[in-house]
Amino acid sequence: MDATSATGVLHPYWPRDLLIPTYVANDRSMSEILVFLFSVSGVFLLVTWLITGQNGTTGRLGAWRRLAVCWFAVCGFIHCVIEGWFSLYYDIIPGDQSFLSQLWKEYSKGDSRYVIADNFTVCMETVTAWLWGPFSFWAVYAFLTKKSYRFVLQLIISLGQLYGAVLYFYTEHRDGYAHSELGHPVYFWFYFVFMNVLWIIIPLVLIVDAWRQLSAAQTHTDNTKSKRK
Repeated sequence: MDATSATGVLHPYWPRDLLIPTYVANDRSMSEILVFLFSVSGVFLLVTWLITGQNGTTGRLGAWRRLAVCWFAVCGFIHCVIEGWFSLYYDIIPGDQSFLSQLWKEYSKGDSRYVIADNFTVCMETVTAWLWGPFSFWAVYAFLTKKSYRFVLQLIISLGQLYGAVLYFYTEHRDGYAHSELGHPVYFWFYFVFMNVLWIIIPLVLIVDAWRQLSAAQTHTDNTKSKRK
């Protein structure tokens, strides 16, 4: 249900007395917004999967590595486009009816920090958009061309994503989950928890993978040097 703030403006966000004087309700439905998000993400995933399955001059990537590259492609889209939009227009999103602004107003039902330009959220999303976004596309290129630094990129990006996600959850925990309807099956569990916990689980797996790959490379280098002595 919508709530009326002290300024008389109806909005669906928590806490109920939140002041959002410029808020304008979406004219796009939740289904339209989610279909767009998952459809475009799916296209990035599918195209990347097909590209990584081709036998190029560097050989074909294995299934696990192809999935990892697909992850970075989807991250590049989400970080650069979706989060990039927020980092540029966070101050006008509550009253703006552009499609991506409406996407953020819909997501904010699970975390209203995005419609009040919360300082942490703006800073975190800006770093994510302009650093981890381009780096994610760079990682896709690095794996497709088998650059020697590809696992260094994987480690850096994954550490950055993990750090941001942990702070994202921890700051809201410190606020007592005041910016969402705690326990709501869609807004809390799907929007806030599920759509963000992916950036904890998957980066953790990729950090371990990069650690193993870099350790193996260093071991090989050390052994090669030992044999030359």
